[in-house]
Amino acid sequence: MLIRVSPADVAGCRYAISPLFEVEGAMFLLTGSLPAGALRDWVVRTRPRLAEVRRAEPAIEALISLQRRTENADFLHPPPLGPRREFAEELAALRATPLARARAELARNLRGHKTPSEKARRILDADDVVDRLADALQAAWTAFVEPDWPRLRAVLERDIMHRAGRIAAFGWAAGLDGLHPRLSWRPEESTIEIKQSVGDHHSGDRGLMLVPTVFGNLAISTDPERPVTIAYRARGVADILSDADVSHPGLAPLLGAGRAAVLRALTVPTTTSQLAARLGMSLGGVAGHLKVLARAGLISRSRNGRSVLYATTEKGDSLLSWRAARC
Repeated sequence: MLIRVSPADVAGCRYAISPLFEVEGAMFLLTGSLPAGALRDWVVRTRPRLAEVRRAEPAIEALISLQRRTENADFLHPPPLGPRREFAEELAALRATPLARARAELARNLRGHKTPSEKARRILDADDVVDRLADALQAAWTAFVEPDWPRLRAVLERDIMHRAGRIAAFGWAAGLDGLHPRLSWRPEESTIEIKQSVGDHHSGDRGLMLVPTVFGNLAISTDPERPVTIAYRARGVADILSDADVSHPGLAPLLGAGRAAVLRALTVPTTTSQLAARLGMSLGGVAGHLKVLARAGLISRSRNGRSVLYATTEKGDSLLSWRAARC
C-alpha cells in the first residue's frame, strides 16, 4: 500500500493516545488472535482473568467473535482525537453510534468470518447491541488495562516525545525509522509505503494521525471521513510489562536499586513524571535519583517545549553495556 500525503498533512501531523485501542489490542493478545511476542509474560500472567471476565460479562463473547485482522467494525475503535483522551470519553462516543451504522459495520465485519456462537449471535442481533458491546469493552478495560494505565500512558507519551523530536530534528525518514519493519517513508513521492498491504490511498488533505500502542501492532485506518491513522507498537513496552526487574541486575549493587532502575529506564528520553509513573516511585524520589546520576555524568537533561527530558549520556550507556556484559 502507498499512502500519498500532502505537504499540509505532513506539516499538520498529530499524535494521539487511545485507551480504547489498548483494550482492543489486549483482547486480541489474550484470546490468541495476535501472537504475544515480547508481551508473552504479560499474556501468561493475565490470561486467567479472561475466563472470569467472560463469566461476568456475557457480551465479551460477542466482542471476541468479531476479532479478525482486517475488516473490523470501525465504530468499536474510532481514531482518537488527541494525546489526553480518556477511556470514558471514547466509550461515550462509541455508545452514541447510530444503530443503523453499527449494524452495517458489524455485517461487514462478519462477512466471510467464522460464524459466531448462538450466545454471541443473540447479542449481535439485539437492538441494544451498541451498549452491550460497550459494556464488554468497559469490563475488559477494568480487568486488563486500567490497573496499569498510568505506567502504560507514560510509555506512550514518552514514545510520542521521542518520535516527534526525531521528525523535528532529522525529518520524516528518521521519525518513521523503526516504526515497523513494513513501513517506510518515500520522500521523492511524499508517500508512506506499507509493504504487503494492497491498494493506493490518497489522504485527501484530511491529515495524518500517528498512534503509539502498547498491546496493538501496525494498523492502518483510511476512513474517508477521518485523518489517515497509523497505529504502531511503542518503544519500551516489553520492559514495563515483562516479569523481569527493570533495574539492571548488575547495576543494583553498584548504584542502588532505585538509581539503577532510573538509569535503565532512561535509554529513551523521559520526563520526571513519566519515570515516576513507569517505575512506581514518588516524584521526589525520582528527582533525587536524577540529581545523583546527573552529578556522576551518567545522564543529561534537555528541554523540549515545556517538558524537561532526561536521557543517558555516552558514559551512562557505556556503564549499562559494560555491566550487562559482566553479568
